[in-house]
Order: sequence, then C-alpha cells, then structure tokens
Amino acid sequence: MSVWDAVVGQPDAVAVLQRAVADPSAMTHAWLLTGPPGSGRSVAARAFAAALQCEQGGCGVCQACTTTMGGTHADVTVVATDKVTINIAEVRDLIGVAQRSPASGRWRVVVLEDADRMVERTSNVLLKAIEEPPPRTVWLLCAPSPQDVVVTIRSRCRGVVLRVPPVEDVAALLVRRDGVDPAVADAAARAAQSHIGLARRLARDPEARERRARTLRLAAQIRGVGDAVLAAADLVEVAAAEAKAATGDRDAQEKADLLRTLGAGEGQQLPPTLRAQVRQLEEDQKRRATRAQRDVLDRALLDLLSLYRDVLVVQLGADVPLVNTAESAEVARLAGDSTAEQTIRRMDAIAEARERLEGNVAPLLAMEAMAVALRPQG
Repeated sequence: MSVWDAVVGQPDAVAVLQRAVADPSAMTHAWLLTGPPGSGRSVAARAFAAALQCEQGGCGVCQACTTTMGGTHADVTVVATDKVTINIAEVRDLIGVAQRSPASGRWRVVVLEDADRMVERTSNVLLKAIEEPPPRTVWLLCAPSPQDVVVTIRSRCRGVVLRVPPVEDVAALLVRRDGVDPAVADAAARAAQSHIGLARRLARDPEARERRARTLRLAAQIRGVGDAVLAAADLVEVAAAEAKAATGDRDAQEKADLLRTLGAGEGQQLPPTLRAQVRQLEEDQKRRATRAQRDVLDRALLDLLSLYRDVLVVQLGADVPLVNTAESAEVARLAGDSTAEQTIRRMDAIAEARERLEGNVAPLLAMEAMAVALRPQG
C-alpha cells in the first residue's frame, strides 16, 4: 500500500514526483501540477505532500501519510475554493502560513488546488512568496493547463503534466476501492470520460445517473425552436436545483455559526459593524452558488458533447468505443437523421455555450442559443 496508489494512470508524473522525494537535487520549492478535469491533480498533490512528510517516501500507513491524505496534518495546508475566484485576502493568509517553520513534519507544504481561479492582481501578491520561500516550504499549485496560470507564476514553478487516465484504470479503481460491480464501474468510467471523481459519483449514485440520462434525452426532444427554449429552461432549472442542494445546508450552517459567534440569534437586529460581516458571508455564498450552477451546467454540456462525439464516431465509421454505451440506440438514430457536418456544427454550438458560460453570459441565454442550434435542420 502506498499513497501513490490513489494516483491513477499517471506513471510518468508519479516517477517525477517520487524522484523529487528521494533525491534532494531533483527537489524544488514550487510545483505546478496540470491536467484536464478528472486527471487527479489534487490527488497527486496530496500524495506528493504525504510522500514529502513520510520517512519512507509515501508508505500510506504511517501517521504522516494518513493525516496528510485525510487533510489533518498540521504542516500541510490545502486550499480549494467553491467560488468563482480566489481573493487577495485568502492568498495573504496562505503566505502567512507558508512563512512558518514546520511544526512536526519535514516540510511546510501549501497545496493550492485552484490556482487558475486567481486573477492577475491576486497572482502578483503570491509571486514574491513563491520566488523566495523559507527553506522548508513547498508550494504545490494545481490548474487545468499551464496557460491558466499567469506567466510570472508559471515560470517560477516546475511543471508536472497529468493526462486523462485510461478508462480501464478508472474502472479498476472503482472496483478495488469502492466495491462497485465491474459492469457498472466500466459504464461509469466511460460516461465520465475517465473523470475519477465523477465516475465514482455515477457508479454509486443512481440519481446522478438518471440526471445524466435526462440531459442526454434532451437531444432527442428538440424538434423546433419551442422545444429548444423549453429544453434550455429545463437544463438551467436542474442545474440551479442541484447547486442549491449542494450548497444550501452548508450555507445555513455557516450563517448559524457566524451568528452564534457574534452572539446573535436568527432574526435578531445586529449593529452595523456586525451586519457587514453577515453581508460578506452572504456575498461569498452567492458567489459559491454561482460557481456551483456554472459547474453543473458545464458538466451537462460535456455530457451532450460526448453524445454527439459518439454520433460522429458512428457517422464516420471510426473503430473506437462509444462513450455512452447505454444510449447506443439513440446514438444510431441521431447518426442516421443527420450528416457528419451537422454533427460537427452541433458540437461547435455546445463548445460555444461553454465559452459563454465562462464569460459570465446569463446561463439561460447561453443554453437557449445552444439548444436552438441542436434542433434538426431541414
């Protein structure tokens, strides 16, 4: 057993990180781990942090390994955000943590899972801390690609690139770690396109599988502009409900905790200085909900994109496996009712909708424009 067992399908990246743990000459103070969503960037960063703290390079069973992987090691700080961006105050707090000497471990490790969510001004605040860290401090930054991080930060980090893991490796992990039926694990890994976290959720949650199937059925339901408008509204409504379900309980608990800290009860009038703290919390929660809804919609668009990818595979007669094996009949019908050129135009419309969402276009408008482009042309 080793902490590296959780890093699925990344032999080259693991070799680089293991070499840095074992050989001081291969070690550096700042790392940038990049790879597509689901490649396991944050898992690799945590495994690396555990291996740096472990006397045996990541045995997986000692206190250093178990506490690091469990998120409780005193000298390992992991930051991930649910909001659209990481703000300057959060980064300044991290810089303060990074200046401290390790309390009990071999290194002070700071893992920033969403380095791509820093705007340039925030990145500039972090720059000096990365340029001149204390001797036993290591920064581990994670992002989808090097281009998602400003060049001044990127140039001061050693890069490690992760790839999309093979479907077979993801399915094997689900069987081994979660006890999932092999057939279900294989279907979930394919539907998730090797996104490990999503594959696990699809394999373990029937409701998640049904929501995905509902999204794919939208393609068959769109016959005209009216259907497109209704389908877009349905997508946005489902995304909003799922985002609320994911954040609602947490929001209520955070507000109750804050009011209790301030010595006030629910509904009690607060003085202006304390009301400002409550308003700040509500603003943070609103940004988190916006991010959650955008992420749910983006996932739905990727699911639709995978469907039309399968349609194009059938139309071109390519000898590659389908992503959506359970929807093979629908894929065949869509392939017979359209041309490869039309399928590519639909895929372009979905890709454009993703760009619009990232550019803060109103979700309903972006979904309506995309859904209209998906209707049959004739």
